[in-house]
Amino acid sequence: MAADHAESPVIVVGAGPVGLMLAGELRLGGAEVVVVERLTTPTTESRASTLHARTMEILDGRGLLDELVPVPHDVMGHFGGISLDLTLPSTHPGQWKVPQTRLEELLQEWATGLGAVVLRGHELRGLTVAEHHVTVDVRGPDGPVRMRARYVVGCDGEQSAVRRLGGIAFPGEDASRELIRADVGGIDIPPRRFQRLEHGLAIAARRPDGVTRVMVHEFGSKAERRGSPPEFGEVVEIWKRVTGEDISGGEPLWINAFGNASRLAERYRAGRLLLAGDAAHQQMPVGGQALNLGLQDAANLGWKLAAQVAGRRPAGLLDSYHTERHAVGRRTLSNIRAQSLLLLGGTEVEGIRGVFGELIAMEGVRARLAGTISGQEVRHDVGPGGHPLLGARIPRMELIGKQGTVTTTALLRPGRAVLIGVSGDPLRETRLRTVVEPWDPEVTVTFAEPVDDTPLAGADAVLVRPDGHVVWTGGAQEAELHAVLRRWFGEPASVGTAGTTPYRATVRR
Repeated sequence: MAADHAESPVIVVGAGPVGLMLAGELRLGGAEVVVVERLTTPTTESRASTLHARTMEILDGRGLLDELVPVPHDVMGHFGGISLDLTLPSTHPGQWKVPQTRLEELLQEWATGLGAVVLRGHELRGLTVAEHHVTVDVRGPDGPVRMRARYVVGCDGEQSAVRRLGGIAFPGEDASRELIRADVGGIDIPPRRFQRLEHGLAIAARRPDGVTRVMVHEFGSKAERRGSPPEFGEVVEIWKRVTGEDISGGEPLWINAFGNASRLAERYRAGRLLLAGDAAHQQMPVGGQALNLGLQDAANLGWKLAAQVAGRRPAGLLDSYHTERHAVGRRTLSNIRAQSLLLLGGTEVEGIRGVFGELIAMEGVRARLAGTISGQEVRHDVGPGGHPLLGARIPRMELIGKQGTVTTTALLRPGRAVLIGVSGDPLRETRLRTVVEPWDPEVTVTFAEPVDDTPLAGADAVLVRPDGHVVWTGGAQEAELHAVLRRWFGEPASVGTAGTTPYRATVRR
């Protein structure tokens, strides 16, 4: 019951994938968290099913992939319906098909196993922001309950109550066109991958369980303001007009419509209120980018908010969530708007599609678009320096030593920052250990002697945040490292002995 959790440092509103991912990240950082969710039971609708390379890397960095794999995998994706090879250097290139229902189940088990509390059947009705806390009014199974938190995070979707009640502006464009999609049992139709016909766009894919997901758009049609999902009869009629096929004998299992609306919250943080996932950005869910964008929001925010709650408050750390992720959201919405034009436009876009098809055949263009869609190209502005890894994600490497094998991915699983030294110089290691020691255990240390240091591009050490992004590269003076540690991890809480393990690194090809 909510009354049993009337006070919590953090309240997350929404127990979808983003809210549950955030709850787990907060618990890894040591922050107590309560998740309130309007639905009484987890949804059975699997709206999103595509995970991209960067999200798979993040899940691997939390030790969650063993519960998911094997899953269907394809390196081929698309940009606006134009085939695009998503292969880039990664342990998980391409698209991975994981039903949202399974992802939510996994993330809830992980988050609650770490101590997060999930309250279902509790709907947010009001909130009041004070100087030092937020008062939250929810209606639960036993009536209204008042709760209090230091911070409230809205992970409650496009119609976010947190965003609305908090008065956070959500500028952008309403939908002008829409796709209708349905999961239909008992039909046997040809597979269609973004097939453009005379009268519209048709997509059909049969799942292993025999259910066929169809999506259809009739060229020239406008998006409708819908108070409820389309009726199956509407799907049948549009599908027949576009393809000539009759699917009326099928059994509709789930139907919805989504448009090309594009909105970005003015602020991802407004004092003690924060937004993540679809609450912060609304976009056409094309190519699975919406879900992946939200999960990556959660990975960025979790460790920062946990540090704020714990009192480790380097100036501007929590504000950096808005700075970094708002910029990523803006770029993502821009590419999705371009894709929706290519995908849903009629004959007027055929020339543009032809040009894009020619450009995508060029390796530089293909790699750039693949990095944009997969999230692998994200590089935050983390301060001065020109090293190619600075601000980017750390590549996965194997570190092999007397105590066995560990990977850079495994080093991130405790949810802590890590300094990885690869110089093999005992004096350099001693100096680095001395600098980092006051931040133990918030920052751990591993030393290595790489067989092949190509992924580190010549750096003799890297400092990696809990979300996997590099904020310092060796070669610079230790005094600079000290300043970077203070910027990202605050004043050292104590002086201890940082755990160090000598490893010999090799790169997994």
